[in-house]
Amino acid sequence: MGGQLGAALLRLLIPGLACALFAGACDAHVVAPLVPAHPGFEPVLVALLAAVSALYARGVSRLWRKAGVGRGVRVADAACFALGIAVLLAALVSPLAALADRSFSMHMIEHEMLMVVAAPLLVRARPLEAWAWALSAETRDRVFRLTRAPVVAWFWRSMIAPVSATVVHALALWIWHAPVLFVAALASEPLHVLQHVCFFASALAFWWAMFGGATRNPGPISLACLFATMLHTSALGALLTLAPSAVYGSAGPGVFGLTPLQDQQLGGLVMWVPGGLAYVVAGLAIVAHWLASPRVSRNVR
Repeated sequence: MGGQLGAALLRLLIPGLACALFAGACDAHVVAPLVPAHPGFEPVLVALLAAVSALYARGVSRLWRKAGVGRGVRVADAACFALGIAVLLAALVSPLAALADRSFSMHMIEHEMLMVVAAPLLVRARPLEAWAWALSAETRDRVFRLTRAPVVAWFWRSMIAPVSATVVHALALWIWHAPVLFVAALASEPLHVLQHVCFFASALAFWWAMFGGATRNPGPISLACLFATMLHTSALGALLTLAPSAVYGSAGPGVFGLTPLQDQQLGGLVMWVPGGLAYVVAGLAIVAHWLASPRVSRNVR
C-alpha cells in the first residue's frame, strides 16, 4: 500500500508541477534542444527518490493505521514531503537541468531549489519518524543500535549542531562557487553530481539544525545562524550581480538572448533576493513560534 501511495503521489505531482514551471522552456531564444543534462545519473536519481518516497508512504500508512490519521506525522508533513520530492525532480530531472548546463542563472535557480526549497520541506516532513515506522521491529532495533555507536552519534551531533551545520553549509556554497570548480563541474558528470550532493546534504544538515529533531523548538542560536547565512549568501549574490565582468564562462550557446555578464547578474540576483528572502521567512517563522501560545503536543511517543 505504501509503495502504491508513493507512486500515486509522484504521478499526480510531477506532470502538473513540470507544466507549471517549464511552460516557457522552449523560448525562441533557446538555440539548443532541451535534452537531459546527465542521462546516466537521472535513472539512478529517479529510482532513489521513488524508493525513499515508497518507504515514507509505507511508514506513514502504518503509523496512521495504528495511531490515527495526522498523529505523529501530520497531513501537512506528508504534503511537505511530496512537495519536496517534486521540487527535487523539477530541479534535477527536467528541462531546467538541461538549461542549467548552459546558463549560470538557470544553474543558480536549480541550486536554490535544492537548498532553500526542497531541503527545508523535507526536513519539516519528519522523514526519520516515517522511515522508522516503515521498518520491521527487528530492523528498527538494529538501526537504533547503530546510531548509538559512539562514532556515529558523535558525527550526527556534530553535523546537526547549529553553528557547525551553518559553517559546513557556508563552506560548501563558497568553495563550489570558485570559478575553477564551478566550471569543472559543468564539464564532468561525477563532479557535477558531487556538487549537487554537497549543496543538498549540507542544506539538509543546516535546516535540520534550524528546525529538525524531536522537539521542533528552535532557539535563539537558530535565529542567529539564519541571519548569518542570509548575510553571506546575500554577499555572494551581490558580488556576482555587481561584478564588472563575467566570472563564469558559458558552457555553450547563450540562452534567452543573455550575454554571459547579464546571465551572471541574473543568477546573482536569484541568490541575493529570493534566496536571501527564504532565510528571512524562516527567521520570522521562529519568532512567530516564540510568540504563539503553547500547544499540547500531539506526537506519538
